[in-house]
Amino acid sequence: MYYSSSAIVLSKLKYRDHDLIVSCYTKEYGIVSFLLRGVLKSKKGNAKVAYFQLLSQIQIEADIKQNRSLQTLKDVKINVLYATLHTQVVKSAIVMFLADVLAMVLKEEEANFELFEYIETALNTLDETNDCANFHLVFLVHLTKYLGFMPDTSNIAYNYFNLSTGQFEKQSTSIYSVTGDNLKFLKILLGILFDDLEAIKMNAKQRQSVLEMLLLYYELHLGHFKKPKSLAIFSQVFN
Repeated sequence: MYYSSSAIVLSKLKYRDHDLIVSCYTKEYGIVSFLLRGVLKSKKGNAKVAYFQLLSQIQIEADIKQNRSLQTLKDVKINVLYATLHTQVVKSAIVMFLADVLAMVLKEEEANFELFEYIETALNTLDETNDCANFHLVFLVHLTKYLGFMPDTSNIAYNYFNLSTGQFEKQSTSIYSVTGDNLKFLKILLGILFDDLEAIKMNAKQRQSVLEMLLLYYELHLGHFKKPKSLAIFSQVFN
């Protein structure tokens, strides 16, 4: 039996000579991986490969069986045709970085409509906006809400934030307590969404410091999380 779902492409990997393994985050079934046999063999197949660019939003029809690690894809269509995400250098770097992050943090094999729609909305906003230098920071901060470790803002006026507990504190209690610019920008990021990106004023050095803080926050709260492989390339583009 074939099932239909919206999906977001997280990764693709060449397998053998002509096959491709594609991992997608689907709205209906969570993480699903597909084996595309012979897709690299012909011009017709190469045209289909274009559907599987990182973070592409697609509509799939597939034969999905619970006891099988690689599923069979019957049909695929583009749900959203991006105007800029895969053509502008800075946005392409953001896409590569966020795809790495999402591939690590999304482990669910079940539906999470709110999380899917958050990613979907964020990608559409990134495609449309011109002010994207701090987009990834806003994305990472608010993604924590759906992953279960959103910072507790009940004491947001305090002068320290403890990365290990996710709480604001009156004084430093840990090697993971942050203050200064990182604290200031964290508070700003927690208070805005994607429609107010221009409100964030930071230079490249500050942006890099905030990103390193957020990645450490992810590492502390997700045991399997590691710094994305694309981080070095990403940092070069932004610096």
